[in-house]
Amino acid sequence: MARALRGIVGCLLLVGASLAAPGCSLRRMAVKSVADTLAGSGETFASDEDLELVREAAPFSLKLMESLLAEVPTHRGLLLATCSGFTQYAYAFLHTDAALIEHEDFERSEALKARARRMYLRARDYCLRHLELGYRGLGARLRADPVRAVRVVRREDVAGLYWTAASWGAAIALGLDRPDLIADLPVVRALFDRALALDETFGDGAVHEALISLDALPEAMGGSAARAREHFDRAVALSKGRAAGPYVTLASTVVVNEQNRAEFERLLKEALAVDPDADPRRRLANLVAQRRARYLLDHVEWFFVSDPARARESAWRRPSRVGIYGVMLDAPDAWLSGVVSVPQPSSDVTGASRGCARSRPTSGDDRRGREKRSESCER
Repeated sequence: MARALRGIVGCLLLVGASLAAPGCSLRRMAVKSVADTLAGSGETFASDEDLELVREAAPFSLKLMESLLAEVPTHRGLLLATCSGFTQYAYAFLHTDAALIEHEDFERSEALKARARRMYLRARDYCLRHLELGYRGLGARLRADPVRAVRVVRREDVAGLYWTAASWGAAIALGLDRPDLIADLPVVRALFDRALALDETFGDGAVHEALISLDALPEAMGGSAARAREHFDRAVALSKGRAAGPYVTLASTVVVNEQNRAEFERLLKEALAVDPDADPRRRLANLVAQRRARYLLDHVEWFFVSDPARARESAWRRPSRVGIYGVMLDAPDAWLSGVVSVPQPSSDVTGASRGCARSRPTSGDDRRGREKRSESCER
């Protein structure tokens, strides 16, 4: 904490100096110095043990970064830090909160998801600017032919590939009603695949953990449960078992799809057994992942049905978000991470067996009609 305070105070002093500097060159030097400091300050938040403190402190840092980018718009390090910062803040304090309250306060959950999606897209745009400075025209080429476009990216830019894919993929997860976003899923896959090919050890298995979720998608969308499990094994090995995220990600994607309740509970308990203090760089990420693990264990009955045959028949009704909810994981210089997938409960345990599939309110007459149907199901 003392280190964090010193960093903030130092940045404030430098900002003050930049504003007071009489010459343009001195002012620019001061601003660049602040930008350099913020671009390399990720570990301060990553090692914090107080989620609420980070929740309250992070917005100031993010807005400071944006203010500085207005002065030094081509600072690659600051662009990447701003991208990763917004992605992680959106996940830990908007996306996660939305998932955990959805069944108690649906409207509030939807509002948080919309805000998180906007923040993910904001982050993605910063990451694309970061990559464009090294590879001119890459953004346009990604949409035209992503596999070919990423071939030019070098090993030193694996972090840029990772955070671009993380922010973009998370936005897609919260934009399944937007065809324009869903159409970009091959871009996310190409970015992660290139990062994996260049450095599979990045973030001690971060890319492998991301690919657990992508490979949990249906085969028709390029997924493979077998490959997802291979990525899980590598993620655990590379993190030396000190990351809770891979356990939660596999449990809430592949294992839910396979309706293996025993494995689901075992994996989540393993996630909770991870010591957050064993690796200070991961402390905050592990706390976020463990928060989700507790929630999933507390609501395990939502994700499993008693009859395996009915589970297979109703698989399409289980969460469409499974598999692409989790696309951002631990990275060495990230101050928060651990994106995982939290599926929606199967309609089989909310009345579908009586013809009362779970309804989501919208507005006006449609909402009142759905509420009436919900009341009849409860009776």
